[in-house]
Amino acid sequence: MKRVLAFLLLVTMCLAGCAQPEAAKPPATTKSSADYYTVYSGELTTLNYLVTGTTAEQSVAANCVDGLVEYDNLGVMKPSLAKTWEVTKDGLTWTFKLREGAKWVTWEGKEYAEVVAQDFVDALKYSFNPKNASKTANIAYSVLKNGEAYYKGQITDFGQVGVKAVDKYTLQYTLSKPVPYFLTMLTYVSFMPANGKFLAEAGDKFGTDHKMLLYNGAYIMSAFEPQNMRRMLKNEKYWDAQNVFIKKLEYKYNKEASTLAPELFLRGEITGASIPTASLDGWMKDAAKKAMVHPASTSFFTYFYAFNFDPRFEAQYQPDNWKIVVNNLNFRKAIFHGLDRKAAMITAEPYAPERRLSNTLTPKNFVAIGGKDYTQIGDLAAITARESFDKNKAIEFRDKAKQELAGKAKFPVKVPMPYNTGSADWVNRAQVVEQQLEGVLGKDFIDVIPIGYPATNFLTVTRRVGNYAIQECNWGPDYADPETYSEPFRVGGTYNWPEKATGYTEANGKTKYMNLVEPAMAEVVDMAKRYELFAKVEAYFINEAFVIPYAIGGGGFVATRLEPFTPPYAPFGVSELKFKGQIVMQKPMDTDTYNAAFQKWEKDRAAALQKQGK
Repeated sequence: MKRVLAFLLLVTMCLAGCAQPEAAKPPATTKSSADYYTVYSGELTTLNYLVTGTTAEQSVAANCVDGLVEYDNLGVMKPSLAKTWEVTKDGLTWTFKLREGAKWVTWEGKEYAEVVAQDFVDALKYSFNPKNASKTANIAYSVLKNGEAYYKGQITDFGQVGVKAVDKYTLQYTLSKPVPYFLTMLTYVSFMPANGKFLAEAGDKFGTDHKMLLYNGAYIMSAFEPQNMRRMLKNEKYWDAQNVFIKKLEYKYNKEASTLAPELFLRGEITGASIPTASLDGWMKDAAKKAMVHPASTSFFTYFYAFNFDPRFEAQYQPDNWKIVVNNLNFRKAIFHGLDRKAAMITAEPYAPERRLSNTLTPKNFVAIGGKDYTQIGDLAAITARESFDKNKAIEFRDKAKQELAGKAKFPVKVPMPYNTGSADWVNRAQVVEQQLEGVLGKDFIDVIPIGYPATNFLTVTRRVGNYAIQECNWGPDYADPETYSEPFRVGGTYNWPEKATGYTEANGKTKYMNLVEPAMAEVVDMAKRYELFAKVEAYFINEAFVIPYAIGGGGFVATRLEPFTPPYAPFGVSELKFKGQIVMQKPMDTDTYNAAFQKWEKDRAAALQKQGK
């Protein structure tokens, strides 16, 4: 799906210090919707949105807790809990006026308190406490004045941090430096509010179940039974309840959810299902089933195969040997050029695999400057244009690696590669990648070992603890700027620890990657130069084969009664996880109808962005 972004435009409009007018309250609608039913296989481990870093868990917050701003279905930013905002000319101080009368309610729907400016302050104080182990606190403390110093204990007075409640309904952020994309960051969980009194009452139990949360968003979680079900009901006290059309969201646990979902959909038990690749031909050849199927939209999640520079997997897989070979550039390049990404993608996208392949970490059409897409800037342009799979190059680099590693490493190199057993496509893809890489490079060179892990806590027991040699990973953007795609690979990340690679430390004690990243992050005035610097960073990381860019998210085909162009649209934050505005139709939409609706959506979006620019 082509999506032309203009998110920086709104920020630019604000930098002159102008106030953003409150959007006119939308007229009451007569839209009707059925309830939503689905199944899942990966259980939530926490409901604490101030600490979690997983999409599944943040989806609860997206529907149950509102932030300052939100996006409509065309991707236009609009007020949410903030009704107006303004920024000083130097771009450092942002002031938000909150709407009055928004309520916090309990899981039983009982009113608890009004949403006030102090709630945003209290939430940040909680997440900036290292004892709470927030996985997203860095997104906020990296931009707020004294935020990182407080988090690291260098100052102890939270009053020195750049967030304060000026009065009951006025919230003010002070940044450590101008951040051109600050408004877009506000759609992430890091900037969500929490009632301070309730936080104190709940203590360590905050977010441990649905009763240990307060709700100010479109839905209330009325039931939460791990390994069984969870239910969310429309919040009747919600400030914008007239634009919430689905009254009930019900999730049932089923460890075979991805496999059984299509049949459950046909039986009318769930609202929608992704159609696995293995079943897609059968659906397309059956007229009745084909009428229920349409393409799923792509996303701005980036997928890549990461090389692990801090292996902590089991001794039987020879982690010490992997540490030797992964630090050899020719070894990495042999695998980089030996991976047939199209063959891997066919497991998920058999009809048009090319639509999801991506040669860069930052997807095309994410941001642009001066009419040029970011992926066409500098050395990224050559990377974007080429195909990384090249059998001859793979063999050339393999032979060089074998020569350089002779007497130092054992061959074949054991390559443990985890996969999520909850995804049928991933299960198939792991086998394809194993056979394909070994076929190109030879079983005497590498021994790719796919290892299945259940969906629940998958990342906790694999990537985050270094339990892999090569792993398919993903990352979603948090704001509209290429900086966001550099985050997983900076010092302190939990993806592949490139700072531990040998031979990349420079005279100042930092890695070359960080010496490239930091000047890019520091450039906040000249946006063209900023993009050029980040393009140089990304090109370097790819050319050194620290990762193998693979694909963008989404895609495939779905059979669903969810109307596809009603949900909020944004490529970052939690906006697209919301059910606010969505509608469950009486019957599914077929591909022709979908394509026509998509064309209309594109025209409507272009007009909306043009109007916003004016």
